[in-house]
Amino acid sequence: MSDNELGTYLRERREALTPSAVGLPAGSRRRTPGLRRAELATLAGISVEYLTRLEQGRDRHPSSQVLGALADALHLTTSERVRMRVLAKAADGAFPCHEVQPPAVTVRPTVRALLDRLEPTPAYVVNRLGDVLAFTTGYERLAGPLGLLDEDPPNLIRFAFTDERARSTYPEWELVADARAAALKAEFGPADPHVRELIDELTVTAGAAFSDRYRRVTGGEPRSGVERLHHPTAGELRLAYESLALPDADQQQLVTYLPADDATAAALGRLAGRRSGALRVA
Repeated sequence: MSDNELGTYLRERREALTPSAVGLPAGSRRRTPGLRRAELATLAGISVEYLTRLEQGRDRHPSSQVLGALADALHLTTSERVRMRVLAKAADGAFPCHEVQPPAVTVRPTVRALLDRLEPTPAYVVNRLGDVLAFTTGYERLAGPLGLLDEDPPNLIRFAFTDERARSTYPEWELVADARAAALKAEFGPADPHVRELIDELTVTAGAAFSDRYRRVTGGEPRSGVERLHHPTAGELRLAYESLALPDADQQQLVTYLPADDATAAALGRLAGRRSGALRVA
């Protein structure tokens, strides 16, 4: 993988931002729909030469003022700004590997108690590597027949890219794969040696399906949305999900699923051996 993650990120965000989004004319001679370096440099109040050095990795020590100006010019969200700052610190050598704690492999008793209270809602807790650490029986009924829980520990990212069942499990596999790759880019990304190990593994085991996507995706994994699943007994399901960061240093997330339509509500009810209840997304 590239050792110029900050430069790559800046270039990707520049190329993804259309001129119209910043009040500039699109023109007719553009090779790409994104901003030119000169345009971004002008908006951020820096020289084109300096922006070129940043993107090419020849300067890895931008000041916080420069990063803030670039973030404003690129219209970055809060999470994207955090990611840029983390990449800048990694490029500056501010994240020695020995300071990065291993990903948590257990969850607090209170979180397990919360999962119990969520029954029979499909819900699980995941760490920053995509390892599923704990889950409700509702999630087990949903994910078990799909093969999502076969590994020890189950890993959602590894399943999406290396398990032959993934593309039939996810009718919109491309969207899911983008989200899983983006999850590895979030937070510490490759500055985290544990994340780096998984990135290197998937680069070999999944090949271009992962590595090309990892280079392309920007931002973090969506925190909410609707995920489509094809279940071997329940059929097509549309599940609205919410991902909530738990308040601790373990970087764990609690993910819950609710049926997004009446057919999915009825199907989940059948999986649970009961009539479908009133709990669903309006």
